[in-house]
Amino acid sequence: MNKSKELYLKAKKIIPGGTQLLSKRPEMFLPDNWPAYYSKAKGCEIWDLDGNHYVDMSYMGVGACTIGYADDDIDNAVKDAIDKGNLTTLNVPEEVELAELLCEIHPWADMARFARTGGEASAVAIRIARAYTKKDIILFAGYHGWNDWYLASNIEDKSNLNKLHLAGLEPSGVPNALKGTAYPFYHNDTESFIKHMNEHKGKIGAVIIEPVRDKDPKEDFINTIRTLTKEADIPFIIDEVSAGWRLNIGGAHLNYNIEPDIAVFAKGMSNGYPMAAVIGRKKIMEAAQTTFISSTYWTDKIGPVAAIATIRKMIKYNIPSLLCENGKKVKNIWKVLAKKHNINIHIGGMDPVSHFSFEYKEPLVLKTLFTQLMLEKGFLATTAFYASFAHKNVHFEKYYIAVDESFRIITRAIQDDNASNLLKGPICHAGFSRLT
Repeated sequence: MNKSKELYLKAKKIIPGGTQLLSKRPEMFLPDNWPAYYSKAKGCEIWDLDGNHYVDMSYMGVGACTIGYADDDIDNAVKDAIDKGNLTTLNVPEEVELAELLCEIHPWADMARFARTGGEASAVAIRIARAYTKKDIILFAGYHGWNDWYLASNIEDKSNLNKLHLAGLEPSGVPNALKGTAYPFYHNDTESFIKHMNEHKGKIGAVIIEPVRDKDPKEDFINTIRTLTKEADIPFIIDEVSAGWRLNIGGAHLNYNIEPDIAVFAKGMSNGYPMAAVIGRKKIMEAAQTTFISSTYWTDKIGPVAAIATIRKMIKYNIPSLLCENGKKVKNIWKVLAKKHNINIHIGGMDPVSHFSFEYKEPLVLKTLFTQLMLEKGFLATTAFYASFAHKNVHFEKYYIAVDESFRIITRAIQDDNASNLLKGPICHAGFSRLT
């Protein structure tokens, strides 16, 4: 038994679920055979506990490492911060610098508050909005974290979040008293938004959406949300945790000429170091002073330093444009090779956060087989790809060859109807079905 498998078996006995993040469970990729733990990483390359070397053509830290693992520029800035003391009784000046930088990039915003994860930042944004409006109900379109306010949607109807590609999330542990406080509407479905606005008129505390999903936001959809929320003085929140810093410098909403009241950032803004931000208009953000929003580790030095270094490097090298370019390369590889091998797949997602699915009766079997074949060829690969600055042409060239060979085997397996027989372990879990 290899070291990773042995350690994961131990982890499942002492850590509920085995990992801290559902998206990192080995069962989501290749049950019994996925290298669950790493010993070191650099660029887009990873070594597991047994010294096996892989190129990461999958999640890149679940989208956190936009620049790449162990980037010298970011890490040197963090090491300097550590040498000077990460957290003291006094505040770090870098949080002021970061607030100014974020507001400079987003001219509509006046103020910033910080957290360290996307889920925290989303919850902070909702708290601020509710403090401002003194209203409870939240209308949302997208994925916004694990917090009670969000999962409360499934108390009333367990299928609510399914419709947002988040099947299988139970509201267990969420107070039943929160029933009726969060309602989903759907990306580019203007009618569903208007319906909720009318049904809950006078009771809405905030509207929160992701700026982009598989498709760009329609102008009418955005204009309607902006107009109706402004008329009712309801904070309009853009959740940039997934999309931010990938399509441009800052929030994806800048590409669509959206001016929200609040925007939330995390993940890609600090290249793997915990950091999150909530920025917004002064009249709304100042409501944060009327409620209790506070955490000791939101005041550390590493987070802001890492974010500033990451954003400065993004600006210097125009990294978002390279992320989009790299994502298009992978999408094209999937498209060309699927056509070559006569495999039916559906390709979607933003260019820098793309995915494909096998359009067959048992897609999870084929997904598991693809992951297994690619792992054997030295790639951490699944049906999703997060682009990073560390991905270079040499990686794409080798990836092309590996996908070509894997698709050839999958084609034969489809023809012979024996894909499951080729698996060396169980089929991967569907679980958290949203991959972008």
